[in-house]
Amino acid sequence: MVRNSLIVFDMDGVLVDVGGSYREAVRHAAACFLAPASAAHNLPQPLFSLSDLAAVKQSGGLNNDWDLTWRVITLLFTQVELPEGPSRAADPWQRYRETLARCNVAKLGRFLTQHAHPLSTLLAAVGSAKDRFVDSLYENDVGSGNVIKQIFQEIYLGGKLFTATYGLRPQMISGRGLITNETPLIERGLLEKLAARHVLAVATGRPASEARYALKRFGVRALFATVLTLDDCLRHTAEVYRRTGRKISFCKPSPYMLETIAGQVADRVAKRFYIGDLPDDVAAAKAARTPYESIGLLAASPDRETLRNDLALAGADHIIETADELAALLL
Repeated sequence: MVRNSLIVFDMDGVLVDVGGSYREAVRHAAACFLAPASAAHNLPQPLFSLSDLAAVKQSGGLNNDWDLTWRVITLLFTQVELPEGPSRAADPWQRYRETLARCNVAKLGRFLTQHAHPLSTLLAAVGSAKDRFVDSLYENDVGSGNVIKQIFQEIYLGGKLFTATYGLRPQMISGRGLITNETPLIERGLLEKLAARHVLAVATGRPASEARYALKRFGVRALFATVLTLDDCLRHTAEVYRRTGRKISFCKPSPYMLETIAGQVADRVAKRFYIGDLPDDVAAAKAARTPYESIGLLAASPDRETLRNDLALAGADHIIETADELAALLL
């Protein structure tokens, strides 16, 4: 392998195993969202499998796990009975609580127990259908009306870190956050060997604060020349909107982060690689004006064969089972 390549890593599912954190937070957030409804105590626990959730995630167009949570709740809500219609309360949290108190989820419970892959079944049936009530609770941000995002963040961060991040008291969850369940997928020793021969960087859909938390916790931040996050994408979206009046997403599958990193790296590199775990990661690498080879990593997937097929269909240049195979490919 030619020395001094640029190797860009996605974070979730590549550098960090998020099966017990982000992915589990989606399941917890969906259950928490439905908890005030009638018959919620009869819903199966968990509501759905992680492999079923992965199928929705791999369907594309979901920039982060907040979007994934919103999509999952929207799918589940197609099976929720709401005879009186939603509350018209102006306050989002009041509207949420009053509406869910009017809901009955017995039909949803039967659906979940009758289908082995309920989310996949609903996705095939209704696709990206919207729900006006659910959409109204996924507007703005934490602290300004985004109930779905706030439930997710309270579950993921836990009470103390949520308050430290947002300056708010949790509305629903105050215990330990699932973020503490995260473990590294690529050992520091391998990253050190790669960093000695190549330029390393990160392009992730995580918010900057959560990316910094993980890199610091695992003691690897110094190994990466640059780290781009969701914050950078949103900042560029705002800049473009101010200049042109056009609102464009620069989150993956946009190649924005990869092209920006390529422009920031002063070292002359012979090749560029992007390591991801989703078809959107492959699409970003293929769309970049600066050529990148895409590496699909299966290590964290609950359904490796399905993901392998999805990555192959997306055009991945390399597909590997474990992080250890990076050594053979890149060292």
